[in-house]
Amino acid sequence: MFEPTIPYIPSPTRYDDMVYNRCGNSGLKLPALSLGFWHNFGDITPYEHMKQLVFTAFDHGITHFDLANNYGPEPGAAEKNCGRLLHQYFGAHRDELIISTKAGYEMWQGPYGDWGSRKYLLASLDQSLQRLGLDYVDIFYHHRPDPETPLEETMGALATAVHSGKALYVGLSNYDGPTMEKAAAILNELHVPFIINQNRLNIFDRKPANNGLLDSALKLGKGVITFSPLAQGLLTNRYLNGVPEDSRIKADGRFLHADALTPERLEQIRALNDLAAERGQTLAEMSVAWLLHHPAVTTVLIGASKPQQILDNIGALKNTDFSEDELRRIDEIALGK
Repeated sequence: MFEPTIPYIPSPTRYDDMVYNRCGNSGLKLPALSLGFWHNFGDITPYEHMKQLVFTAFDHGITHFDLANNYGPEPGAAEKNCGRLLHQYFGAHRDELIISTKAGYEMWQGPYGDWGSRKYLLASLDQSLQRLGLDYVDIFYHHRPDPETPLEETMGALATAVHSGKALYVGLSNYDGPTMEKAAAILNELHVPFIINQNRLNIFDRKPANNGLLDSALKLGKGVITFSPLAQGLLTNRYLNGVPEDSRIKADGRFLHADALTPERLEQIRALNDLAAERGQTLAEMSVAWLLHHPAVTTVLIGASKPQQILDNIGALKNTDFSEDELRRIDEIALGK
């Protein structure tokens, strides 16, 4: 049972300053920043803290909450905690929200709890809806390509998710350009609204640019949502003077390790920080703005451990324009061009 709670009254000005971008050629608009539930919505985070993160986001126009079946810890915990938040505080605002989830990584033991079979995807979606307490999600993603399952089977499962009313749109995550184009052709034949790709992209990691995903998204009119915009905190001022005791490297080594902060990387971070200062931005703001500057990018998926970090990311929206010289200097620093 969910306990009684004081009603949440969101800010009446929440839509005044947020930018909303059309997701490819679809009818759906997404906020320029979306809130990811990857890191800080598992059972190791106090519920009151999660609540403040979500309230801060929605109060400032962030209407998209992004999840996956395996987000935690433990797997499923982020969806469960999101469901609790939605039930207690957002019942009157469900139609103002975009809730997305995914399936594709290992979720339960045995041969049916991983990858991209029809069996796994549709069972996982039912489990996700139960944890979230929802009748449908707005976007359901296949989380990663499955090299052993026919693409037609995986895309057919996404089609069933839409045709059954359990998802409004579908997306693909971690696909490259050529594979995404093949998947898009199948989904088009099945009359499925495939609208978005989710991929890791930041100043240091250009994989979607190198594997054709960004070009294919532009060509086909599909949206792109990028994750890890700050390279797990490297593209911030957190590590300019060493590793703080409360940093992600020290506090949670699941995703960022101390060996990532090499002398060469630290030199790059400091040079990028200097360029950001010239632009009147923090390094984090410039890193988010750099992503939004790309014509293929619809929205940037941010994570936050503190409400202030959400507000800091919103500051990036004040200036997403870059001169050719600034773009060249970023590439020279980050890629050695």
